[in-house]
Amino acid sequence: MFWRSVVGKLAITILLLVSFVLFILTILLLGFFENFHVNEAEEDMMQTATKVSQMVEQYDNQKLPLENAELLKDPVSRVAIVYGDGTFRTSDSTDSDLNKLDPQWLRNDEDLVNVFRNGEDVQKETTLPNTDVKAMIVGTPINPNGAVFIYQSLDIVNQTKADTTKIIFLAAGIAIVLTTIFAFFLSTRITSPLIKMREAALDLTRGEFNTKVPILTHDEIGELAMAFNRMGRQLKFHINALRQEKEQFSSIVSSMADGVITLNRNGDMLVTNSPAEQFIEKLYYENGIESGDGNPKSPEPLGDILQNVIQDEKEMIREINAQGRTWVMIMTPLYDQSYVRGAVAVIRDMTEERRLDKMRQDFIANVSHELRTPISMLQGYSEAIVDDVADSKEEKNDLAQIIHEESLRMGRLVNELLDLARMEAGQTMLNKENVDTGKFLDRILKKFRGLAEESKVQLISKNHLSISHISMDADRMEQVFTNLIDNAIRHTNEQGFVKVTAENTDTELKVSIEDNGSGIPEEDIPFVFERFYKADKSRTRNGKKKGTGLGLAIAKNIVETHEGTINVKSMMDEGTTFEIRIPL
Repeated sequence: MFWRSVVGKLAITILLLVSFVLFILTILLLGFFENFHVNEAEEDMMQTATKVSQMVEQYDNQKLPLENAELLKDPVSRVAIVYGDGTFRTSDSTDSDLNKLDPQWLRNDEDLVNVFRNGEDVQKETTLPNTDVKAMIVGTPINPNGAVFIYQSLDIVNQTKADTTKIIFLAAGIAIVLTTIFAFFLSTRITSPLIKMREAALDLTRGEFNTKVPILTHDEIGELAMAFNRMGRQLKFHINALRQEKEQFSSIVSSMADGVITLNRNGDMLVTNSPAEQFIEKLYYENGIESGDGNPKSPEPLGDILQNVIQDEKEMIREINAQGRTWVMIMTPLYDQSYVRGAVAVIRDMTEERRLDKMRQDFIANVSHELRTPISMLQGYSEAIVDDVADSKEEKNDLAQIIHEESLRMGRLVNELLDLARMEAGQTMLNKENVDTGKFLDRILKKFRGLAEESKVQLISKNHLSISHISMDADRMEQVFTNLIDNAIRHTNEQGFVKVTAENTDTELKVSIEDNGSGIPEEDIPFVFERFYKADKSRTRNGKKKGTGLGLAIAKNIVETHEGTINVKSMMDEGTTFEIRIPL
C-alpha cells in the first residue's frame, strides 16, 4: 500500500512537518496582524488628531482646522472638535453608520473625560451611543479645556483583518500544495533508487546475481547503490564457491564406498549416500519400520549411539549386525564452535571382509587337512621302508606304490591350488580357438564310457545344436566338463543315469549335466563353488576316488573367464543338474 511505502511515509512526514509549521506561523501571524491593524489605525488617527489640535491652537478661525482635517483624515472616519467655550464642530464621513457624537457624552464618558480633566491622550474601543456600531475613538487635548476626537467604525479594521486572514490562508494553502508536490518529487527522487535496490534484492533472493542497480546520483544513495552492486558481486563469488564446495562434497560422499550419515541433535538424518541408505533400509526392516514412511528419524541403535556421542563429546566405534550382514560404524561429533550440533557417522560393510577372513582361516585349515593325510602316509610308509618293516620285494613295491600315489595326489592338489590362485588373480590367459562343439563333447563323453559302464551308470548324450563351431579355450573347458561329468558319475547310484544335453540360442551355448544321484542338501547349495567345500562326506563312497574340493571352484573360474555362468539345481535323493551358459 501507498501508506506503507517509503514514498508515502516520506511525503506524509514532510507534509505533516510543513503543515505544522504553517499552522503555528498562521496562528502567530493572525494574532500579530489583528493587533497590528488596530494599533496602526489608532496610531494613524492619533497622529491626525494631534495635527488637527495643533491647527486649532494656531488658527482662530474654527472652520479652517475642520476643513484641513477633512483633507488629513481617512474618509471613513469623523473628526469632532470640542472647544473650551462649548463650541462643537464635527466633520462628514463616507460611513453612513457613523453618527455625530454628543459633546455631552464625550465630556461624561469615564475614559474620555481624562482628555478634559488631565489633558491626556486617550484611545478607546466602544459602542457609539444610540447605535449598535462599534467604533474606535482617539482624543487629544487642546487649550483651553477642549479636545479633538477622531473615530471610525471597527468594521473597517475587521474587514482589513479579514482580508489579511484570507491572504494568510491562501498563502498557507499554496505553500501546502507546493510542499505536497515537492514532497512527492523529493520522496520519489530519493526512493526511486531504493525501489530499484529492492527489486535487485528480490532478484538476488531468486539467485539472479548478475542484477545491477543503476547509479543515478553521486550522493549517499549513489554510494549505497555502488556498495549494493559490490555486495552482489561478492555474494555471487561466495555462492559460487559454496556451490562448488557443495558439489565437490556431494560428489565425494556419493562416490564413497562407505556409507555416510549426518545427523542433528534430534536424531534427524540430514545427509545420506547410497550405501548409507541401504544400511538404513536394513535397520528399518530389522526394527519393523516401513522404509517408505518418510521418517527422517534415525533408527536404533543409531539414536542411542548419537546420544552417547553428544553426551561424551568424543568419537565412538560400534559394530552393528542386521539381516545377516556386519557393519562397523564410526560416529564423530560435529561442533558449532563449542556446541555439539550433531554427528557424522561413517559406516563400512565388513561382511565381505569377515567372510574373506573366515575363508582364509578355512583355507589354511583345509590345506593343512588335505596335506596332512598324504604327508603322514608318505612319512609312515617311508619309515616302514627305512626300518625294513616290509620283508619281501612285493611288499616294498606296494609301499612304494602307495608313496607314489600320495605324492601324485599332493602334486594334483598343489597344481590345482596354483591354477585357482592364478585364475582368481586374473593371470590366466585363454587360448581361444574355433572348436567343433559336437565333436568336442563327443570326445569328452567317450572318455567316460568305460567309467560309466564300470559304475553301472547310463551315460546319455543329447545334441540339439544348430551351430557347428564356437570360440573357446578347448583345454580349459574340457577340464570343466571332465570335472562335472566325473562328479556326476561318482555320486550316482547303480542303474542311474547321467545326461549331457547341449543346445544353443542366438546368443549363447547351453550345456547341462544332469544326474539322478544322491543330490546336494539345500543348505549346502550356495557353497558348492567355494574352495575345499564338500557338501556331504558320506556321498564319497568306498572304493571311489576322493576329491580335493577344488574342482567346482576351478570350473566356476574358467566359465566366468569365458564371460559365462554356471548354476546348480539339486534335491536330495532326486539328483543334481549343473547348467553352463557360454555367450556366442
